[in-house]
Amino acid sequence: MGSGNRHVEVEKKFDVPAGTVFPSFDGLAAVARVERQPAQSLDAVYFDTPGRDLAAHRITLRRRTGGPDAGWHLKLPAGPDARTEVHAPLDTSAEAGEATVPADLLDIVLAIVRNRPLAPVARIATARNVVMLYGGDGAALAEFCDDEVSAWALDPGDGGTGEEQRWHEWELELVDGEMDGATDLLQRLGNRLLDAGAVPAGHGSKLAKVLDTAATAPEEPEVSSDPVHQAVAEQVEQLLVWDRAVRADTYDSVHQMRVITRKIRSLLQASEESFGLTDDAWILDELRQLAAVLGVARDAEVLAERYEAALKGLPSELVRGPVYERLVEGAQRGYQSGLRRSLSAMRSARYFRLLDALEELVATQPPEAAPGEEPAPVSIDSAYRRVRKAAKNAAAATEHRDEALHRIRKGAKRLRYVAAATGEPKVSDRAKTIQTLLGDHQDSVVARAHLAQQSLAAYAAGEDTFTYGLLYQLEDDLANRCREQLDDALSALRKAFKKAH
Repeated sequence: MGSGNRHVEVEKKFDVPAGTVFPSFDGLAAVARVERQPAQSLDAVYFDTPGRDLAAHRITLRRRTGGPDAGWHLKLPAGPDARTEVHAPLDTSAEAGEATVPADLLDIVLAIVRNRPLAPVARIATARNVVMLYGGDGAALAEFCDDEVSAWALDPGDGGTGEEQRWHEWELELVDGEMDGATDLLQRLGNRLLDAGAVPAGHGSKLAKVLDTAATAPEEPEVSSDPVHQAVAEQVEQLLVWDRAVRADTYDSVHQMRVITRKIRSLLQASEESFGLTDDAWILDELRQLAAVLGVARDAEVLAERYEAALKGLPSELVRGPVYERLVEGAQRGYQSGLRRSLSAMRSARYFRLLDALEELVATQPPEAAPGEEPAPVSIDSAYRRVRKAAKNAAAATEHRDEALHRIRKGAKRLRYVAAATGEPKVSDRAKTIQTLLGDHQDSVVARAHLAQQSLAAYAAGEDTFTYGLLYQLEDDLANRCREQLDDALSALRKAFKKAH
């Protein structure tokens, strides 16, 4: 279980055909005691947008009364048989159909809901009998729920109620979905339900069953045969996943969301004709600016981690003055400030407009080739030429060399993503090596500029600046090592490209 109002729910659902017998858990080594709980009467109203956007992303949002966990429940995909569940308390002053979704829960799925209204889409009443399973140490292992369900689809437009649906199902949920051996335990317990005559549920949730039966489920988008188009679609989906992680301030989430944003932009630039774009397209500029906003927090996060690691690696006598407070804690404060700025941008109409535009691009199929012509495949040629040109310019540069090297990195990044999407793994790997190498170099450039600035501030405050110089030298040494390895990395890329062509 997680802490606070959020935990990971690991469960299996089963349909219960007529003639199924009640399951037995006798003889399982893991189960020492079985205890029946008082019967529960649950009543839940589920909310979604008119277009069922939450359902399309396998997310459920409900307001439930009755039972020990009455309240608002938001359930998010977290892997096979697992969901992250977030709770919020009930507003007892409002009726279910008139209740307002708690702001904290709405913010988690804001990138999916955006500025669209949320309204009741289903009501599900459950008569539940619960059996708790305990281990030899007395700790609860799992909860078995025997549910008789009555459900109605609701029309968010006029509040109309669909025909009543009834069914019988079982749920088996682990108390601690992150325990060692959780997957094996869930499988063994589930086998007992199958032995009793149950079958794996045809739906991932009660809500999915209601909406599918009522023919109100969102349509599956048509999948493009173009590999770059498919890659963009996958990355747009990942953008929404990392959006939620950033809102939860999950470690490294800002970095990952920024990477996804840049990857989408690189893929769109590499296949502009397929998406009807030009170099100055609005959507490309918006992606660049979103990455820049995320970069404020990301750069501070990198600095804090680099400084902390470097200072820990130094003998204590070489760390002089309040350098940790000024560098590490200062960068951590910069991260928090950058995160707030990122979240502000991610709650704006401008961000929603970008997400709408991305989904529209993904939903639009690439233009068909003229009769008798084969569609021109996206190739890595232009992306590779961009890297070669940037490398030649960097070799000839007498000043602004750091900027020239950074342009090689940006070219290598685009080449990496396009090569991965078009089935050129060797080229993608070699481009990734260059991207990583020059990424370390660029981080060193940023760190040295920041160290010089902080050293001046420390000097003005009368502090010892010896450690700043030492750290600066370490970063300069790292940058030199990166530059020394670049020629070999470019040569390896050239060989991989020639072999692929």
